[in-house]
Amino acid sequence: MNRSILIVICDFLLVSLLAFSTVDINKVGQEGSQPTVNVEIATNQVDTAKDLTAVLRLALDEERKGRDQLLGELTKARETAGKEQALLGEREKQAQALQQELQAKEKEAARLQQEFATAQTNIQTLNQRLQSSSVEALMTKEKLAAMEAEARKKDDQAAALKQQVAQLAKNNEQAQNERQQLAGKLQVAEVERRVAAEQATRLKEEVKVERDEKAKLAEGFKTLASKSTELAKEVRESRPLAPNTIFNEFVTNRVQARFLATRPGLFSNKSKDTETVLVSNGTNTFALCHVQDTPFTFWNPGTEWEQLSGTLNRNAAEIPIHSLSFHSQDPRVVWMPVSEADVRRLGGKVYRLSSDPFKFQDAVLVGAREGYYGECKFEIDLTTPEYLKLDRSLLKGLFGKFNPSRGDLVFSKTGELLGIMANSTYCLMIRNLGAGATFQFGQNVKDQHTGATLSMLYLRMMEMPFKLQ
Repeated sequence: MNRSILIVICDFLLVSLLAFSTVDINKVGQEGSQPTVNVEIATNQVDTAKDLTAVLRLALDEERKGRDQLLGELTKARETAGKEQALLGEREKQAQALQQELQAKEKEAARLQQEFATAQTNIQTLNQRLQSSSVEALMTKEKLAAMEAEARKKDDQAAALKQQVAQLAKNNEQAQNERQQLAGKLQVAEVERRVAAEQATRLKEEVKVERDEKAKLAEGFKTLASKSTELAKEVRESRPLAPNTIFNEFVTNRVQARFLATRPGLFSNKSKDTETVLVSNGTNTFALCHVQDTPFTFWNPGTEWEQLSGTLNRNAAEIPIHSLSFHSQDPRVVWMPVSEADVRRLGGKVYRLSSDPFKFQDAVLVGAREGYYGECKFEIDLTTPEYLKLDRSLLKGLFGKFNPSRGDLVFSKTGELLGIMANSTYCLMIRNLGAGATFQFGQNVKDQHTGATLSMLYLRMMEMPFKLQ
């Protein structure tokens, strides 16, 4: 109960006692007595009761308000405590997850450290075995030499004893006992020699086994060295080259191709010169170029040539061209086979076809006729899987008037040949050497009907998608 209410009640009780103490109880029932005192006391009691009720009600209302306020604060405190408890639980979960992740990383680090220590121990064990094998082999050789010397010594002793026995046999019977003793010594020496021979044989076998183990260890080290060399070569071949380096190699190793076609009539001769490189697919070597760099033109009707000739030149070496083939995928790309003997005569680098044409986004384009070169970005066109599309918006000219056109050679960043530009936008990737048609060069090619073949190839080119023409 509130202290103020208790004080009010105590005051009320005290006033009541005082009021009752001022009245004479014996005179209450007498006549003529004045009731004024009783009226006044009643009035005071009624007012006091009203005041007490009002005070009690007021105290009760204040108590209710205080209780409601306390209940509201308690509810807020409970909600705050619940939120803090939920936040604390979430943080505990995060801490547990981080602890588990830390433990997993510590286990992984311990496992890797253990594997590294195991590898180091294996390497030390192999080195110790190799050293111990070498030392044991050397000691075994020394023991074998000592045993062989001992065996020779025993053989010499046995021979001497035999001579003594033979000499004593010629003597008198008195030397019989000595001969028997010598014979016994001879037998003992023979047994010792046989034991020494067996030991020498066993030591030879042990030496042979140790030599075999050393040979296996040496072979293992050779294999490791070979694999290391191959890995270094692979890394070196996968390293991208600068466009300047690729163009410098092209200038150093380029081959001059010259063609001459002859037929009767006015303007009967037609010659063309271009520059190219020697390329190998792993089996055959050939030189390739665009048909526009040859005397041949795709048209209907085609030109009937009577004589065809050509040469490949590099420095002072010159070899004849025996035949020219039109690529089966795109007849505008032509190639001429070159024998191994002719490759040696021409010298220079023989380029490889790119085994992974999509390894780098960029490639180096070299103008075979005008001497320009630059770095280009090529894209994959799903509608033309055998071609790479040149992104002409990202041309990086490095030398000369850089304007990619048909017949330009395209090299990968590792210096391998990707292909040749079929037109100013699309590059044919050279992957195989299928021939759609072939002309044999010579003084009389009438029987080959070059005009009909060129007309057929023209129709085939016109059937290609418009963007590739």
